[in-house]
This record gives sequence, structure tokens and C-alpha cells, in this order.
Amino acid sequence: MRKLAILIVRRRWWVVAVTLIALPLAAIFGGGVHDRLTGGGFEDPASESARARAEIKVAFPQASLSDFVLVVTVKHGTVDDPGVTQAATALTEKLRHEPGVVAANSYWTYGKVAQLRSTDSRQALVVAALSGKEDDKFKRAGVLAEQYTVSTPRLSTLPTGEAVLVDQISKQAEKDLQKSELITAPITAIALVIVFGSIVAALLPLGVGAIAVLGTFLVLTLLTLLTPVSVFALNLTTALGLGLAIDYSLFMVSRYREELARGVSTNVAVGRAMQTAGRTVAFSAGTVMISLAALAVFDVPYLRSFSYAGVAVVALAAVAAVVVLPAVLAVLGPRIEKGRIFKPKPESETGGLWGSQARRVMRHPVPYALGVSGLLVLLAVPFFHLNIGLTDDRVVPDSVSGRRAVDQIRGCFATRESNAIAVSLPNADVASDGAAIKQLAGQFVRLPGVAHVDTALGIFVKGALVPAFTGPKPCGSRVGALDEHAKINFAPIALVPTQQQRFVNHAGTHATYLTVTPALEPMSPAGDRLVRSMRAANSPLEFHVMGLGARLIDTKESVLGRLPLAIGIVALATFILLFLMTGSLLVPLKALVLNVLSLTATFGAMVYIFQDGHLSGLLGFTPTGSVDVFTPILMFCISFGLSMDYEVFLLSRIKEEYDLDRNNEHAVAVGLQKTGKIVTAAALLLTIVFVGIATSDVAIVKLFGVGLTLAVLVDAFLIRATLVPAFMRLAGRSNWWAPAWLRRWHLRYGIWENEPIAILDREFESVS
Repeated sequence: MRKLAILIVRRRWWVVAVTLIALPLAAIFGGGVHDRLTGGGFEDPASESARARAEIKVAFPQASLSDFVLVVTVKHGTVDDPGVTQAATALTEKLRHEPGVVAANSYWTYGKVAQLRSTDSRQALVVAALSGKEDDKFKRAGVLAEQYTVSTPRLSTLPTGEAVLVDQISKQAEKDLQKSELITAPITAIALVIVFGSIVAALLPLGVGAIAVLGTFLVLTLLTLLTPVSVFALNLTTALGLGLAIDYSLFMVSRYREELARGVSTNVAVGRAMQTAGRTVAFSAGTVMISLAALAVFDVPYLRSFSYAGVAVVALAAVAAVVVLPAVLAVLGPRIEKGRIFKPKPESETGGLWGSQARRVMRHPVPYALGVSGLLVLLAVPFFHLNIGLTDDRVVPDSVSGRRAVDQIRGCFATRESNAIAVSLPNADVASDGAAIKQLAGQFVRLPGVAHVDTALGIFVKGALVPAFTGPKPCGSRVGALDEHAKINFAPIALVPTQQQRFVNHAGTHATYLTVTPALEPMSPAGDRLVRSMRAANSPLEFHVMGLGARLIDTKESVLGRLPLAIGIVALATFILLFLMTGSLLVPLKALVLNVLSLTATFGAMVYIFQDGHLSGLLGFTPTGSVDVFTPILMFCISFGLSMDYEVFLLSRIKEEYDLDRNNEHAVAVGLQKTGKIVTAAALLLTIVFVGIATSDVAIVKLFGVGLTLAVLVDAFLIRATLVPAFMRLAGRSNWWAPAWLRRWHLRYGIWENEPIAILDREFESVS
């Protein structure tokens, strides 16, 4: 690090010039990254549900009738009135001929089948399949949603469907990101001036953040040429980029000022800051990058996207902090104090607020350790009834048209036609395998929660679902769909020609498929049981089940199957890095335990708020009784990395002091005194950024912001300020224990944070 510091000080103007050239180039070539990102990527491509989707898409492009759905509401009369029939049929025909629409049908063109009509006969559905890749569908659905949101004297429409919802969620997330930046920017600017003490110094982390964020935008733009990258990775990029820029800049500038206060020259101050805080920043960035890199072990593009964005933004923030920032400091010199708002009062080495806090805790370590640990365990209790699920329409507020439309379908239709479960039969021939298809459909229609099964042979029904209603029923009533003892119609009802078109094979193979329409919520315990029962069906035909419930099962199995590997990578790599820094086996182990304790408390609060619905009115979201399967994993990796960021900074100063006189308690008090103010300020500034994210109207983004806010505050105030000194005091000199052979190895290869030797300052003094 000393050689790098000398090079940077010597070539400071070159570093500044290259940065000023690279920054606008990154903005130009990476600024349009949002348009290249995907709103999908939430499933494992190798899962059964994904394979079934791919099989059906190739042979039956017209099958994805849940891509785009219109809920048509009649303003007067019923959906069967002649005028309504004429207008709705014309609307369906118009939609069918839109670019990008493979097929479109409706209650009226399907021969007025009852399952597409609401129980009060005032609403009916238009369904359409879209062509192209996922992102093409999403963009086309967004255009169609605007075009087909209409209101005439006779009827009105609300668009929804899988593609529409993904497009609307992505747009809402982008809009919320811009809103949060507008909210947090002035607050952060004021807080930076207060924390850094001068206007010039306060601008430095903004520069570091700009390098990290714009550089990551460019990296993500290049990655989109090779792999799908989720649009939600932008939220992490901006939040983490600015947050770590503040952290790293605060560490570097504080040490630089500390050295200047000792009366050394600008070059020496930069060199010493690089050899101490700079090395800590690089080391800290390594621990955060390891935590985020672990997300790459998952086979879900959504999680991998956070790994790409996270590793890139942390690496660039660290490079900006240990390369560009020292060059700027060398150029500025004492001018960093320009625009000084106030001058902080000098504090004694151990007598300040944080040193006193450390000594207070170490005088009574057992009560503090037990009290705070007990509080964290209590907060963690709700986590033990965690119920994981997937994102659905309720992730956005009911002001979004796609959400309102699904709410109407959920409450006013007897079955969930738009959520029909497709079953791919890749090797079946309708002519020769008709008996086996009929036998499989018969098994499916007998299952609890199944309303009817549509096949190329016709519709298998339970009870009297398909025949016409005897009269309108109240909105929300069910029409025999859940009557498990109803007679099964084994002579399938014939399909009208427009229904038959769904099952026409366009790939020239013998493949076919069938659809199972549920009369229950797909992503619920009952929906889970239905999919598992379908997959357990006995049939001579090969079949693959897809749909929302199937995707939830497959995603949980894929993600949870890889979770131990990800946790193992993070824990092992972090343990090794902390050992390299401290030479101790106990300190890294303690750090891991405390981080896990902090995270489980955060997870518990997350379940209490977002799964159980407490504070939902205050925070403005709809609780679904579950937590998105990806969010706890993201929270673990990101929060763990940030926790280790503060842990490394604190331990580096404690170890630096301990190496001087081998006094454990003194080292802890001095280390906390020297870092407590900085860590607290960094945590509060980072909290401002995460609170801004928590203002999002997208529930998974709100959860992300609230969760990280809690994680940072718990870590800064309960873990670092209380539990660390308590456990360090209880362990005493055993904190630094390691076997003799490991100590010898560490002396030779370890990472040391000792004070730079004064005689070496001459090299910096000689740099002009």
C-alpha cells in the first residue's frame, strides 16, 4: 500500500485527469442501462416449471393467454346484452390484430363460457398471448396496457396479466428510485456538511459515489450483452454506491485530517492515511465483495444480478476511495477545510463519548452482554415462523391498474382463468394417446381446488361449472368449484373452434398440453398442495407442470438448495480474511456470531412487519402472509457485508492499539473512541439512503429499505458500541489466541495495521 500511495501522490494530477475523462464516458455509455435491464429473471431456467414454459412456448406460442388480460366491466346491464357483445367482440378482434399479439380471445369469442364471466355477470375477460422474448413481451404489454385502458358509455377496461404486471412493477420501481433520490439528496447533502465539517470535504464522498455508481452502470451495460440483468439491481447500485462512498470517504478523510493535525505535510498525511485507513478500506471492501459474490452461486438471474451490481459497485467505490480520493487530497492539501462550518472539539484518546461507552460496558460486561443479546433474540423470535413466497400483484399499491384488475378477478370470478396451471405433454399425440390424456385430466379434475381441466379433447369439469348460470350471483360468490363430491364429467364438453386453436401444435411435433384452472389462490398453502398433487399423478405420459404455484415450489427448492453453499462461502472467506488481519481465531468467530445475531433480529422484525402485516397501514403496503423468497437471502449477503465493513474498521484500530502495549481493555477503549464517531456518522448517513429506498411503493423494495435500515442501526448501536466491547472484555487476552504455528504463519503472511514508521515518511516528503 505504501508503494501505491507514493505512486498516487507523485502522479496525482494524472489520476485526477484520467478520472475527469472516464467519468463522463461512463455516464454516456452506461447512462441508458435501465432500458437494457430485464424485469424478469425470477426463476431457475433448469427447473421443471421453466422447462414446461419453454416446451409450450415453442409448440404453442398462442398458449400464453395470461400475458395480457383485460377485465371488461359493463356500466349498464350484463355482459350478455347484444350491444355489449358487439362492442366487446370488436375490441377482442382489434386486439388480435395488434403487432406482437399471437392470439386473443374473450368470453364472447369463446362462445360465452361461464368461467370467463364474473359471478354478477357484469364483468368478463379478454385474454391474449404475446410473442417474443420476455423483455419484448413486457415492453409490448406496457404499450398495450395504455392503449387498451378505455372507458366508453357502454363499458370500461382494466389491463392486467403477467407481462403487464412485470412492466408496471418495473416502472413503479424506477419511478420510486427517482423519488427517493429527490428526497434523500438534500438531506444527505446537509448531513454530509455536518459530518465532514466543511463544504469541500462534503463534496468528496459525492465524487466517490459518482465514480462507483456511473462505473457500475457501464459494467452492467456490458454485462447485458452476455447475460440477463435485473432492473432491481439499480436500487442496490445507487444505495450501496453512495453509502459505501460515504463510509470509505469518511474513513480516509478522518485519518488524513488526524495526520494533518499532528503537523505533518500534505504528502505524508496522504501516505499515512493510505497505509492505515486505505488498507482498511481495501480489506473491508474485500469482505463486502465476498458476501455479495456469494449470490452468484444461485441459478436465478435475479439474485445473480445483485451479485454483479454489488461486486462492481463495491470494487469501484474502493478504487475511488484508495486511488482517486488520495490524489484529490494531495491536490487539495489544507484546502480541504475550505467552507469550514465548525471545528470539532479535540477529544482525548479514551475520555470521549465512545471511549467512555466502551469502559462503561467493560466494567459490567455480563449484564450488557446478556441484556443486549436477550433483546436481539427476542426480536428474532418472529423469524421462526417465516413463510416464504413469491412476488405477486399485491407488491404494488391498488392505484396500479394491473393490481386493481387482479383484485377484481380475485373477488368477482369463480375461478382464476388468468392463473390456469399449464401442463406440458412433450411426447404425447392427441390421436394415439387420447385415453392416457383423458386419464391424466381425470386425475387432475378430482384434486381439491380444481375447477376444470381444458385439453385438446375438450373440457373436463367438476359439477356444473361450465354450463350457463341460472342468474347473476353476488360478486365474489363461488359456483361449485370447490365441491369435492361433485360428479366429474368424463365425457368432456366439446371445445368451440376458438378454444380449439389453443391446442393446435405449430412445431410439427406430437406434443400437446392441458390447462388446470384453480378455484383458489395459486401462491398459498392450498395452491402448493395442488401443484404437488398434480406432479405426483400417475401417468404413462411424460408431463411437466408450470404456473405460479409450480414456480414457487421450484424456486424455493433451487434457492434453498444452494443457500448452505452461499452461507458457507461467506462465513469461511470472512473468517480467513479476519484472521489475516488479526492473527486470532476467536475474534473472527466472535464477529461471525455477532453478525448472525444481528441479522436474525433484523429478519425477525422483517417478518413481524411485512409478513404478519404489523405497521402495514403506516408504511403503506398490502401484507400477503409471506416474505419474498429472495429478500432474506439478499438481506443476509448485503447486511452481512456492511456489518463486516464496520467490524473491520473497528478491529483494525483495536488491533493497532493492542500491538503497541498488549493491553486488551485499553486497546478496545481507544479503538472504539477513534472509530465510534466515524462508524456512527457513516451508519446514520447510510440510513438516510436506505430510508429513501423504504419510501418506495413497491413492497419488495420497501422491505429492502426498511430491512437494511434496521440492520445498519442495530449493528452500529447495539453490536459495535455494546456487544463488541462486552465480549472483548470477557475474552480478555484470549481474544488474540491462535496456535503457535498459526501465529508464526500470520507474522509472515498476515495483514498488519501498524502505524507507519516515521523514517519512511521521507519518501513522501521528497515527492513534489
